[in-house]
Amino acid sequence: MMQRLLPHPAQSLLLLCTWLLLVDSIAFGHWLLGGFLAIVIPLLLGPLLVEHPRAWKPLRLLRYLLMVIGDILVANFQVARLTLGRVGELRPAFVEVPIELDNELAISILVSVVSMTPGSLAADLSQDRRTLLVHGLDVPDAQAMIDEIKQRYEAPLKEIFPCSAT
Repeated sequence: MMQRLLPHPAQSLLLLCTWLLLVDSIAFGHWLLGGFLAIVIPLLLGPLLVEHPRAWKPLRLLRYLLMVIGDILVANFQVARLTLGRVGELRPAFVEVPIELDNELAISILVSVVSMTPGSLAADLSQDRRTLLVHGLDVPDAQAMIDEIKQRYEAPLKEIFPCSAT
């Protein structure tokens, strides 16, 4: 019964705390309304959530996130240099990157990381979730871009979230 009422207890607690911080009050009415929202919102949004894998490696995920943050910082400077330079010499291109991930959360993270890194944007994910269409601001070598995405971003995700596809 409790699992059906609170399918995501950590999210419910976070929602309740967020509500109380937003209203800046711990009055009984706010606890009541916050509790109601903390129960109803996860129940309504549950079907939209990506299921978390049973086996994953949180320390590797932390290392991966730190690497991505570093890549975002470096890419910001690279994009600034490219856009402040000779814009006419840029070679924008769409590149199809084959994906070997079969975990929905890992695929979502990969798409987000590619889009968050300045100079690249995940434009489309194929229906079978095996090809990611990426737009690059300056792509002198499409295969080098594919290799970098696969080695730098996809390979660690395959270690963090074990996938059955190869």
